Amino acid sequence: MQSHWLNKQNNDKLIIFFAGWSFDHKPFEFLDCKDYDVLILYDYGNESLPQIPVYKQYFLIAWSMGVYTAYRLRNELPDFTKKIAVNGTTLPVDDNYGIPVKPFLLTLRHAKIGLEGKFYQNIFDSQAEFERYMKTPVERSIENREEELLKLYERIKLSETDYENYYDIAVVSTNDKIIPPKNQLNFWGNTAQTFESGHFPYYNFKSWTEILCR
Repeated sequence: MQSHWLNKQNNDKLIIFFAGWSFDHKPFEFLDCKDYDVLILYDYGNESLPQIPVYKQYFLIAWSMGVYTAYRLRNELPDFTKKIAVNGTTLPVDDNYGIPVKPFLLTLRHAKIGLEGKFYQNIFDSQAEFERYMKTPVERSIENREEELLKLYERIKLSETDYENYYDIAVVSTNDKIIPPKNQLNFWGNTAQTFESGHFPYYNFKSWTEILCR
């Protein structure tokens, strides 16, 4: 696992953000951190958490495969004041509650081709959003991102299937082309909030606090 401090100003409050597969910190640099320190975690080729400093309050925002990874590591994470799951479940590859198995395996098999273009186009809700992303794209190598997906799937195949109540809020984008909204709503039930956006909803916000206030 890799980490990057978007903001580290010795504030009292820390937001820990678990990014989705294949991402890093670059596409999130535009979000205003205000009076929060913000630590981004990504690249789940392994699950070694960095050392997390002591803060008065911790907040968790987990996105896509980050929802699954943060849940797996929940016993190693601090106690959070609020925990938000965005466009993900703890059963990330599942015909009813995550990415259906057949499309996921196709993505895994053709990861290099997808990462060169179409996958990121599907991440966003519009061509304008995709073009905005291309101004500050992910910096990781395609080989590194391919390896991450393979490691994730090896882990997912052996994962627990029962979910104990952990996240306080689940946000589901109605135009998600990566994880079917219907499957996410099947998993979260009536606790989910729906939001008109694509799988990457962050261009709808100006700051991390706007996300926390959902």
